[in-house]
Amino acid sequence: MPSFASVIKNPLYKFLLSAAGFYLLWYFLYNLWLRPADTLDLWVVRETMSTARHILNFMGFVTFSYEARLVGIDGTPGLWMGDNCDSIELCAIFTGFIIAFPGLWKHKLWYIPLGWVLITYMNVMRIVALAITQKYLSLKWLNFNHTYTFTIIAYAFIFMLWYVWINKTSKSGSFRTTRTQA
Repeated sequence: MPSFASVIKNPLYKFLLSAAGFYLLWYFLYNLWLRPADTLDLWVVRETMSTARHILNFMGFVTFSYEARLVGIDGTPGLWMGDNCDSIELCAIFTGFIIAFPGLWKHKLWYIPLGWVLITYMNVMRIVALAITQKYLSLKWLNFNHTYTFTIIAYAFIFMLWYVWINKTSKSGSFRTTRTQA
């Protein structure tokens, strides 16, 4: 049976333990402090919905909004964004992976904020697409796309960012360890 020290030295286990540790830290920080304060969630929702509305207006749609959480195209009930859809958790998952995976910190310090921006704008485009879906298709299609299509797209996008990190930026590219011959 391997010792704890040998497990920690294995790059795969080190990554998994680091990622799990980061996730637990994020989970408690978010649920005990950030979420009850609602400042971060509200700011992200406000900026996401405002940007989506500007894009819809630029595309020629007449839009409406109510407070920070509701945006829509005239003639529709609009889309309400809750905290679970604001992309903060996706950014946290992405950040945990990048922090846990080997790589130079000088690259992590620019790649993580770039990932946040890209994930947030992907979420803005999700709102735009859902608003257009709501305008032209049925509630059934809106619910399907919200629940399945855009969830798959969001996680596929994050996996693509991770792939780029692993293969292009981290310079590690794997969990292989060098072995010396006896």
